[in-house]
Amino acid sequence: MGIGSDMYRQQILDHYKNPRNHGRLESPTFTHTGENPSCGDTITMDVQLADDGETIERVAFSGDGCAISQASASMLTQRLPGTTLSELDAMDTDDITEMLGVDISPMRIKCAVLARQVAQDGAKIHDGEIEIEKTKTEDDA
Repeated sequence: MGIGSDMYRQQILDHYKNPRNHGRLESPTFTHTGENPSCGDTITMDVQLADDGETIERVAFSGDGCAISQASASMLTQRLPGTTLSELDAMDTDDITEMLGVDISPMRIKCAVLARQVAQDGAKIHDGEIEIEKTKTEDDA
């Protein structure tokens, strides 16, 4: 871990202390909530799609949790606008850890990927692919 990792740690702390797109959207296309029971993180993602019904136009999140979960949600809300639901669906754990820029311990991976899972599950619910009330990271990382 060198100077570069310190920069990413500072970025994570900045997103945690000053989250981007934190709050709720007035008229989201879909909203979904998830939790990480092992850490106590909870995140709700509001997603507004463009008129094409496929491109993400705006994203906001609310919730509470550790620095990793909240920073990951904040960073994800900046990354998703302009992407399609298909691109969201293709995102995996490596995409999230790369976005965060630091090594994440196995115990913290569920914190890091919670926002991605919530957004992916929300999109699948919106498309009628699944029916769940709440995403839980215990099922999949």
